[in-house]
Amino acid sequence: MEFLVRVFRFVYSLYALLVFVLLMIPVFLFSVVASLFGNIKGGNLIYKACMVWGDVWFALVFINHKNIYEQKPAKDASYIFLANHISFLDTPIIVKTFRRTIRPLAKIEMAKVPVFGFIYKKAVVTVDRSNAKNRSKSIQVLKAILRKGISILVFPEGTFNQTNQPLKEFYHGAFRIAIETGTPIMPVLILDSYDRMNYKSIFSLNPGRSRSVFLQEIKTEGYTTHDISLLQETVFSVMEEKLRFYRASWIKDVHN
Repeated sequence: MEFLVRVFRFVYSLYALLVFVLLMIPVFLFSVVASLFGNIKGGNLIYKACMVWGDVWFALVFINHKNIYEQKPAKDASYIFLANHISFLDTPIIVKTFRRTIRPLAKIEMAKVPVFGFIYKKAVVTVDRSNAKNRSKSIQVLKAILRKGISILVFPEGTFNQTNQPLKEFYHGAFRIAIETGTPIMPVLILDSYDRMNYKSIFSLNPGRSRSVFLQEIKTEGYTTHDISLLQETVFSVMEEKLRFYRASWIKDVHN
């Protein structure tokens, strides 16, 4: 039986990858045209195209996504959304979770992927965490985007959490931006991507449910740059508690 499950997952993963690539072709062509409208307007158009792509792809691979709102983001407000990071599937889940134009902060390595990389560079803010100058530039770009009234998304863990605990240690950049710009933080939990595709292999993909949970916003008024660690710890604690509450499956002691 286990052998049959492995075969199914392999075949299903190949199917999902093929559909992924085929659907990316029209998005790529649209992105080439949309990029002529500039970084802001063009980027917004490309993100909307990616939302359509996501709706079609998720339906064709039988992953049913649902957003849960402990607080719904205000339509006319900009936020710094912070999400946990546990799977390669987190990237496509973004467009199903955030049904508004946003700019994710994402690692630059993915920009090297043919076709997808072009779309990726136009729809996100890339960062090379190994380069201090590049990190600083990315922070300035994110601040400029917030000034345009566009929300940003950051995975504060930076890379996949492989600790079997709710979260791994956060980078502090997003919290500095939040304090310096006075932008509220809204934590978001990505709950099921670990079950749909384990970080160990892209061939672990399988159909099923996907959920994202929007938590209560955390306002940054009253915080100064001396309080970056305090704000970071506050958000970490809230997300950790809620991941346990929703029984995230990668937490080693959640069933104990």
